[in-house]
Amino acid sequence: MRIAFLGTGRMGTELALHLLPEHQLTVWNRTAARTSTLAEAGAAVADSPADAVTDADLVITSLFGPDAVRETVTAAGLIPAGIPWIDTTTVSPEDADEFAEAVPSYVGVPVIGTLGPARKGSLGVYVGTPDASLRDQVLELVSPWADPARLKGVDSGRKAATGKLLANLALAISAQGLREALALGEAAGASDEETLGMLDSTGLAFIAGMKGAFVRGERTTEGGDFTADAIAKDARLMIDTVGAAASDSTSPTSRPGGDLPALRGALASLDAEIAAGHGDDDFSTILLPGAQRTGE
Repeated sequence: MRIAFLGTGRMGTELALHLLPEHQLTVWNRTAARTSTLAEAGAAVADSPADAVTDADLVITSLFGPDAVRETVTAAGLIPAGIPWIDTTTVSPEDADEFAEAVPSYVGVPVIGTLGPARKGSLGVYVGTPDASLRDQVLELVSPWADPARLKGVDSGRKAATGKLLANLALAISAQGLREALALGEAAGASDEETLGMLDSTGLAFIAGMKGAFVRGERTTEGGDFTADAIAKDARLMIDTVGAAASDSTSPTSRPGGDLPALRGALASLDAEIAAGHGDDDFSTILLPGAQRTGE
């Protein structure tokens, strides 16, 4: 197929690379230099989103957030009638509803995982649309991105968006838990390595394994897998989603923890790092002493 791929940041580039062997890609990014990897791999580069979608059979977007989607796509009326629009951007359930109303061919396709799984084609991927035929088409198209056991079709973009936010909520809260576990271990006289080892049989084992290399100083946070800016943006989408439900008298949120206090704690840690200039670092920056972030 002729595919227009809009948004070639860290994740977008990896997703697009998996499609190049089978499809003709025309790519666009607001910062043109970020299309260079794909251009070298054989993709055409467009000067604008409108140029990219000309004659495309399908449009894929991988943008920073819902505001970027509005600016680039819906406000511009970018998607030609009848052309499937696959949006991998992390958005809220309400955003997904809005985009599906604006463009009937909208398919919410958020991906779960970081750059390592993206390169291996082992991400989790949701494919959300009420159109069963289109859903099957997109499931086949994006299968090179996914671990087959984690490739899931659902009947709306809203459900796909919810699945992605739940995954990132678990990630943010787990990272905050690891931050506090390391602080507790240090206060008790345990080294970071000892603390990581003692977490092996706990609910924090996954995040300790995932971010252990950063804690040990084996990796720096520069050019990391998932930036503090990105996960903080996602946390705000989650908080806004709960806030919107709480203000809707037809959708009360009486469940304990409905204001997401644990997530708010994680967001406070992320925001402190962002304010200190580490927003483009891997979000494991919340776990580390200052010098360890950059390997100084």
